[in-house]
Amino acid sequence: MFLKFIKGLGLKKNIKKCLAQYKPTSMPQKVVKVGLLMDEALFTGKKNALSEITKYGIKEENISLLVYSKGVSPKNEAQMEYRAYSRKFVSAGGNFVKEPVASFVTAPFDLLISYYNADNPLLMLATLESQAKFKVGLASADSRLNDFTIAVEPAKYKEYMAELFKYLKILNII
Repeated sequence: MFLKFIKGLGLKKNIKKCLAQYKPTSMPQKVVKVGLLMDEALFTGKKNALSEITKYGIKEENISLLVYSKGVSPKNEAQMEYRAYSRKFVSAGGNFVKEPVASFVTAPFDLLISYYNADNPLLMLATLESQAKFKVGLASADSRLNDFTIAVEPAKYKEYMAELFKYLKILNII
């Protein structure tokens, strides 16, 4: 219990330091590869979200999903139908130590959709460390992490995706 508390404080300190040095990258010319980062407690319809993204012309094989779940461990992660991670996948220094998360974070996505609203340090770390060219998220999360935010209730994912792709078309990157 005490170790989790210390690890959490170290993680928050690391995020705060990285946010101070964070510089957004340039926007992509066209969106081809999409990363979707979700909180399982907030949204359980992962397949619905994926199908909603494919409606707007993104191929399913170009979409990667990573879900934060409190109950997943490295042992049962292989049995899940999607990539998931928890606190056990992050070192005390704030580095991702397991392959599924590390590969997601280093993947060169054109667009990262951070679909969470709480200030969860593990989700914030994944967004911050992501190599995505353009990051979008909910307005209720820390706006310093994302290049673009949309103020929509998290339960209304269809409305969120419609708004997101409307603005991506206006920006002429889709």
